[in-house]
Amino acid sequence: MKLIVTGTLLLGSLMSFTSAASGVLTEKNLSLELADKLAQSTIQACSTGNYNVAVTVVDRAGTPLVMKRMDNAGPHTVDASRMKAFTALTTKTASENVMKNAQANAGAANLRDIPGFLLLAGGVPVKLGNEVIGAIGVGGAPGGNLDQQCALDALKSNEASLNAG
Repeated sequence: MKLIVTGTLLLGSLMSFTSAASGVLTEKNLSLELADKLAQSTIQACSTGNYNVAVTVVDRAGTPLVMKRMDNAGPHTVDASRMKAFTALTTKTASENVMKNAQANAGAANLRDIPGFLLLAGGVPVKLGNEVIGAIGVGGAPGGNLDQQCALDALKSNEASLNAG
């Protein structure tokens, strides 16, 4: 019996090693449910400041999961929120920091030419530990810093859900 258990454990270990060696990855990602909670929390945060915004939440691949546009938000806010989320996701930093780096470094100024990038504050990565699993983009408040604060407030209010992942 002991020999069977030992053999099973050894075989299981080898199979695990073979899976890892074959290039199969296991990644964390945002669920639609959590993306919707983040979007709704962002809207609630912006509502307290009377900001009419659009919010886009993208998954780790940059695919939009949820897009919400508040009543009276301008039509341009939809694309702005998507692009800010994409910028934050792909750079793994707040879009405000990308904007500041591009302004301060002539070599980084060409970042504005990357399709889908928007160098304005309002995009923040969604992280699980140090791993970026998505991003929130907000457009429409009377300043990118206010867009960003709404997204940060949403992340804070959903911290327990993010840590549960």
